[in-house]
Amino acid sequence: MAAGGAPVLRGCLVRDTEEDGALEKGARPVFDGCLSRDVKNASLPTGADQSLAAAGNPGGDPRSTARETEAPPEDTIEDLLAELDGLAGLDRVKQDVSSLVKLMRMVRRREEMGLAPPPLSRHLVFTGNPGTGKTTVARLYGRILAAVGLLERGHLVEADRSALVGEYVGHTGPKTSRVFQQARGGVLFIDEAYSLTQYSGSNDFGQEAIATLLKLMEDHRDDVVVIVAGYLKEMEVFVRSNPGLASRFNRTLLFEDYGSAELVSIVEHQAAQHQYELTPDARESLASRFDATPRDRGFGNGRAARQLFQAMTERQAYRVAELPDATESDVMTLRPEDIPQSP
Repeated sequence: MAAGGAPVLRGCLVRDTEEDGALEKGARPVFDGCLSRDVKNASLPTGADQSLAAAGNPGGDPRSTARETEAPPEDTIEDLLAELDGLAGLDRVKQDVSSLVKLMRMVRRREEMGLAPPPLSRHLVFTGNPGTGKTTVARLYGRILAAVGLLERGHLVEADRSALVGEYVGHTGPKTSRVFQQARGGVLFIDEAYSLTQYSGSNDFGQEAIATLLKLMEDHRDDVVVIVAGYLKEMEVFVRSNPGLASRFNRTLLFEDYGSAELVSIVEHQAAQHQYELTPDARESLASRFDATPRDRGFGNGRAARQLFQAMTERQAYRVAELPDATESDVMTLRPEDIPQSP
């Protein structure tokens, strides 16, 4: 590792990263096959809510944020579909992915028979509000395509506008190309992709990033799957803004907001993972709290459920600290009074 470098774990299996709010039922964080690599702004994860990623900063721009997560080895399609099914909510997405798996298996079978593959695009649009599991499902999709045999590695590279767009003439093309090369054999996940077209003016190079991306997608059509993600209306405008985008991104998966029961389930899974238990009254109070929460753009969905659980554990700690002879049950139990009042 270079002097002053910070280690990052690579090649790791993370059963529940929670970075996008989705949660695998009963999951606990597992870190397998990790290697250390000197990259920018990285540190060892301290809990399951820390994303294991990384990938450096090939463009030298401190605001670039392309992150890579290796796919764990020896995935089976059945195991991956079971992992998908274990995520809270997302019923519609689960059905869509299961249908895609059937299509991709047929594509692979035709290839093995020496037949031309059908004209199916593997690139996807993910639409929905923050915290609805888009990154988690993107990671699973890459692993599924690798298990089918349509991708070599199945790893995920996360990027946003700052990772693709440069600040001066001649900077954007190489910057986008480096991120794309990093994703070869896997999935390139571009969050808030609509931001590439939201700005105008001579000093904005978002359109150059799109042109570079489309050319690379054509040149490496069997080597990289691109998923663009963001709010529904903005993504509809984004895809329509360029005929090349519309032809390549013709399949959309809608990630709906979590219902109150699903959010309570996420809190319960968080509690079980951290060795807490909710009383029946606490579950009812949580459901009422989520029922009363506006589902606007400021609502974090699964992320909000995780943050609420964290706040509950803090309030419970203060409460139990006042008990003269706290039992193990006292220390483990979350009660209605541990739920913060609605803001």
